Amino acid sequence: MTTIESKRVRINRSPQELYGFLQDMNNFRQLLPQDRITDWQSDGKSCSFKVQGAATIGLELVGGTPDTLVQMKSTERAPFPFTLDVHLEEQPGGTEAFQRFEGDINPFLRMMVEKPLKNLFDHIADKMVAIHG
Repeated sequence: MTTIESKRVRINRSPQELYGFLQDMNNFRQLLPQDRITDWQSDGKSCSFKVQGAATIGLELVGGTPDTLVQMKSTERAPFPFTLDVHLEEQPGGTEAFQRFEGDINPFLRMMVEKPLKNLFDHIADKMVAIHG
């Protein structure tokens, strides 16, 4: 199992606001690098998109804990099974957030995707700060 964590960021919004934002997969598009994403589709509870030079990724909401954890998992459109959890921790005047990815990736593929995935998750973390302050 491959585990990748994004950097931890501080966002000047409440965990409740961020949890609500992340519960609508239509909003997930705002967090992605727009110049590298094509074929975006979303129905609110799941989404799929193609990353430039890589595979199509499918994500769906599968649960979580209100205001502290948003849980997503890969759909059949993903190249390998994975989970992506967004952790939200209330801090004075805001929220600390980070993502934890766990994927069943073979060792060869892992060498190719680990750094781009880490960069993607750090980009998502930065966009959460940019969008929400």
